[in-house]
Amino acid sequence: MMDSTNSNKDLSEMSVTEKISGEFLLRWRKRNAYYYRWLDRIYRFYVRPDSRILHLGCQCGDLLDAVKPSYGLGIDTDPISIRLAQKRFPDLNFSVLDPHELDFNEKFDYVLISNSLGKWHDIQRVLERIRPLTDRNTRIVITYYNYLWEWILRIGSHLKIRRPEAYQNWLPREDIVNLLSLSGFDVIRSDSYLLLPKRIPPITALCNYVLALLPGFRYLNLIDLVIARPNPAPMSDADLTVSVIVPCRNERGNIADLVKRTPVMGGHTEIIFVDGSSTDGTADEVERQIQLHPERSISLIHQGDSTGKGDAVRKGFAAAAGDLLVILDADLTVPPEDLPKFFKALKDGTGEFINGSRLIYPMEKHAMRILNLLANKLFGTLFTWILGQRFRDTLCGTKMISKENYQLIDANRHYFGDIDPFGDFDLIFGAVKQNLKVVEIPVTYRARTYGATNISRFRHGLMLFKMSWSAFKNIKWLGADKERT
Repeated sequence: MMDSTNSNKDLSEMSVTEKISGEFLLRWRKRNAYYYRWLDRIYRFYVRPDSRILHLGCQCGDLLDAVKPSYGLGIDTDPISIRLAQKRFPDLNFSVLDPHELDFNEKFDYVLISNSLGKWHDIQRVLERIRPLTDRNTRIVITYYNYLWEWILRIGSHLKIRRPEAYQNWLPREDIVNLLSLSGFDVIRSDSYLLLPKRIPPITALCNYVLALLPGFRYLNLIDLVIARPNPAPMSDADLTVSVIVPCRNERGNIADLVKRTPVMGGHTEIIFVDGSSTDGTADEVERQIQLHPERSISLIHQGDSTGKGDAVRKGFAAAAGDLLVILDADLTVPPEDLPKFFKALKDGTGEFINGSRLIYPMEKHAMRILNLLANKLFGTLFTWILGQRFRDTLCGTKMISKENYQLIDANRHYFGDIDPFGDFDLIFGAVKQNLKVVEIPVTYRARTYGATNISRFRHGLMLFKMSWSAFKNIKWLGADKERT
């Protein structure tokens, strides 16, 4: 744990000059409370509480306190800000330190950089200093002023409605992304917020909850967000085991072919069938395949009184022993032979949540009805906008994720609630909330050769619109109905 350079001095003995400067800093934050509350909300959305967090340019410590770390370390070059932060938040740790000189032996889950990039004379050097403080799961969360606001903010400083800065870089988002890449980081996503940083009801709500989300207007937002991760090192095939989860209901005719065609991946591959009270003998066929293939790790779970693919997937994941978890629909419309592509993308670190896409290669005739195809394209476009990441096909049932990352999603499912009977969006929403790198793998979509689909186009379509609205509120509005500002 690092201590402030002034930590041995009684904080109650701040000099008159320090007290005046401290009161000035707090008054400045209070005068711009609406803007700072938005910053707090953004970081609370993207940062898990009870994490190890480093905040560079922490000022008076408010943002570090807002994200509720299990261990929090705030760094700033201003001794008065650090003294004030220590006095206000004694459970956190603060240090007077130039970020260009970061050099200590700790690892953090998150590194927060809020409006600090502009103060650094060598941003790449600071980012390179951050790199040893991270592991493969660390996330760098950066918010910075949109460079298009430069002259507005300069005028604000002259009019004393914005805190003046002695030195300021004005960087387009593309330059920030490039600097991260040069320093060994991979950008996961970017976004923007806050068209009007002052509260002027009802104009503020219109600007920040409607116009700020629209194409064209959103490029004028004040706050740019960039989230990155360290470039991951590939993992060894032999070190990874895979669990293939197969939700099935009335799919007896597909079971034998699925067992035969599912490849062995990594050091070991198991197949877990989750039967949803089939009436055509599906469970009996799974038992028969278990007897016929003792060389394969095959097991059967009965879903019981519960219904829905989402419940089946969660039961299968809970029983899985593999390091990597993959969903494979029992209808064989996505070929099992495509699974090694998902495995390679996850193993190599290309992505952390691998989503299949059926809408790139030509489909087999009769594989998807025209209304289903149009709905898939519609929801792909809608969720790409809502989630801030490209999703060509949100409804493809084939997805792969590490068990470690799934457990993070599972532990934080309460944020969105139990709204997904399909299981696809439960994982997609969770992957976005946990800042996982999403990658889509094109697959060739085949027509069914046995059984009938369990999807009701209109009833389930209505459910999808309801989930879209929930995602919109919780992601685009950062849970505005949970936390009023």
